[in-house]
Amino acid sequence: MSDVIFRTAVRADLPAVLDLLADDALGRSRDVGEVDDGYERAFADITADPRNHLVVADADGEVVGCMQLTYIPGLSRHGAERQLIEAVRVRSDQRGRGLGREMIGWAVDRARERGCRLVQLTTDKSRLDAHRFYLGLGFVASHEGMKLAL
Repeated sequence: MSDVIFRTAVRADLPAVLDLLADDALGRSRDVGEVDDGYERAFADITADPRNHLVVADADGEVVGCMQLTYIPGLSRHGAERQLIEAVRVRSDQRGRGLGREMIGWAVDRARERGCRLVQLTTDKSRLDAHRFYLGLGFVASHEGMKLAL
């Protein structure tokens, strides 16, 4: 998909990003496509934090994908920084065309440029297609993730 560019999201992209997050069974159960104060606050916090980057895939001025990249300093691995990839979404009419592969490749390139020693991500256990996708890109299911809802 050579006509797609990856760029930092701007406030005007927020409705499209929320639509992407809500565009699957899991997203519909936890996200709504309407911008409210909570989403406004979160967007402001993400954009103000130099270790967080909300990235959109832009095709001719339309948001067709998104992901959040977070850089985490740590003491393990001799003080290595790691990149966390979250909230990866491709618009439903763009799936199956290689955009997801291009997005993840772009993110991994940013991690390398920054000197990260590790790229990690999480994906819901029910997203079997996503598991196959990430395994096909060379990711390894090496850890069991856990959450505590508050």
